[in-house]
Amino acid sequence: MTAKPTITNSFTSYQKVVIALLAVIQFTVVLDFMVMAPLGDILMKSMHLNAAQFASAVSAYAFSAGIAGMLAAGFADKYDRKKLLVLFYVGFSAGTALCATAKTFPLLIAGRIVTGLFSGVLGAAAMAIVADLFSFDQRGRVMGFTQMSFAVSQVAGIPIGLYLANQFNWHAPFAMIVVFSIMTMCFTAYFLKPVTRHLVQKQRQDPLAHLQKTVSNKVYWLPFIATALLSIGGFMLMPFSTPFMVNNVDVSQKELPLIYFSMGISSMIALPMIGKLSDRFGKFATFIAGTGLAMIMVVIYTNLTPVPVWKVIIISALMFAGVMSRMIPSTALMTAVPKKEDRGAFMSINSSLQQIAGGVAAVIAGWVIFQKQDGKLLHFNILGYICIGIMVVCAFCVYYINKRVLRRIHYQGKERVELVA
Repeated sequence: MTAKPTITNSFTSYQKVVIALLAVIQFTVVLDFMVMAPLGDILMKSMHLNAAQFASAVSAYAFSAGIAGMLAAGFADKYDRKKLLVLFYVGFSAGTALCATAKTFPLLIAGRIVTGLFSGVLGAAAMAIVADLFSFDQRGRVMGFTQMSFAVSQVAGIPIGLYLANQFNWHAPFAMIVVFSIMTMCFTAYFLKPVTRHLVQKQRQDPLAHLQKTVSNKVYWLPFIATALLSIGGFMLMPFSTPFMVNNVDVSQKELPLIYFSMGISSMIALPMIGKLSDRFGKFATFIAGTGLAMIMVVIYTNLTPVPVWKVIIISALMFAGVMSRMIPSTALMTAVPKKEDRGAFMSINSSLQQIAGGVAAVIAGWVIFQKQDGKLLHFNILGYICIGIMVVCAFCVYYINKRVLRRIHYQGKERVELVA
């Protein structure tokens, strides 16, 4: 039996600052991405969009983020990670500002593309910083705290965004994100120290050669596949969740902020616990438990009929907890896969595949879902069954990745003991 990892490393004061900065950056990026789902019903009605058009607005962001991350992979390990983080945060803010001022559907698409181009690299840079500054036994907790951005966006960001959208128009939430992003960017530039440890080993190959070397490494192929499956399985329901709740479950627009707020509060409690559990009992064990919960709740959620709001809140919160119990340990596990000199490139490619897979999921959802004249969505439960099938395949992939990572950690620990002796 494999020994369970134990929590032995506490965070330094500076590490706590880094966690806070990365969590806030993740909050703005996640909010910009997630706000499209709750705004879905408003956008589809105000701009007269069908399901396929709305899915294209969501997937435009995902595809551009994926392409940008892939192109940046060759450069990710050649520069100070702090400089990359701040530079691409500037571009992210500019793209969000374009969304905030878009008056037509083509301009909205353009804004989503620009935002995605920069956000795709932001996520990879943040994960590479985590891998550089935190040990493997700390990363589950770090991911738990940084992934709280999902919870905070639901507690504060999305309810406030929906309130602004209902009071003014759908542009207002994007304007709010721009203001918050500029403030966060200033704090990051001031407090985050240069992250250059990976530059000690000089990278002599050119960026394209570094990208090709990372992509062609067969050891990385299974983690890349698992990342894509994780994103597809976790994201396929999201774009149409709000239109489904409003039109099929009879949730009113005024009740949506309460649902997201309640889900966020429960997530703020659950996510740090998930991070600690993954460090204490193992990443894979936590992942499997989360997969089981997510599969059960997806079946219940996608077959909902009009029910009281409190039931919608409980079901949604449990489903989200299951999804995040998959994402946190698997993301922490992925950080242990690449070699130090490949981390930036690996994380960029991994982030790219995650974004592209999210775009594919949105497109597939747009093909499967059909909206009737009265607004009700058809085939939402079929989408849920597709998600469950993907989750099963993904679990097998993560099982083999976990075995490989544990074997590598075991051998590295054995070598250190022999060197000390």
